[in-house]
Amino acid sequence: MRTIYHAADSRGDANHGRLKSKHTFSFANYHNPERMGFGALRVINDDFVIAGQGFGKHSHRDMEIISIPLSGKLGHGDNIGNNGIIETGEIQVMSAGTGITHSEMNADDHEAVSFLQIWVIPNKMNAEPRYQQIRMDELMKPNAFNQILSPNSDDAGVWIHQDAWFSMGDFDKGVTETYQLKNPNNGVYIFVISGKVVINGNTLDTRDGLGVWDTKNFTMDVLDGAKVLLMEVPINF
Repeated sequence: MRTIYHAADSRGDANHGRLKSKHTFSFANYHNPERMGFGALRVINDDFVIAGQGFGKHSHRDMEIISIPLSGKLGHGDNIGNNGIIETGEIQVMSAGTGITHSEMNADDHEAVSFLQIWVIPNKMNAEPRYQQIRMDELMKPNAFNQILSPNSDDAGVWIHQDAWFSMGDFDKGVTETYQLKNPNNGVYIFVISGKVVINGNTLDTRDGLGVWDTKNFTMDVLDGAKVLLMEVPINF
């Protein structure tokens, strides 16, 4: 097994007043040639937007864009007819494909919104733009890695144009859980949303990240109650 560790405080930092963001990989004004992504995983932005503010209309193309609210509500609008609110406990995906224009705003006038925005490079370019949003409640079992994203439209969670699987779980202290890669040629990026875990001798605290590859599985020991997101993606593509 090969690994790469990224401490939470090593991430890029952006503070625009209305928006505060931490960048695991190079993004916007943060550029680190050693942090250009992990295989097909290109962006992990940990965003915090104050009440009533957000991102106005802007465009993307040929990227799979996943948003996961961690607290608060995120308002979404786009040029293919989708308008609504993404709440904590939901996951949203946009396949930008040939091009999509959208806005993301804090949907609450009083409380801040915190969310992860993740970009995955697709295996299909110039696809028709698409949008999907689901609640994850029925997918989430305690002390387990629960699939929330896959390449298959008829599988659990949302789907994207890539040989990728995301899983998320809430774990109690003392739990040990093993993750089996869906494709042994893939790698997995582990992002600890909260808590403390140990993987292959690496202790990960809140907002730390660890990439693992050249392995068929790995085991996680939970030191403190933790919420963990796994992102399995192709390493070579």
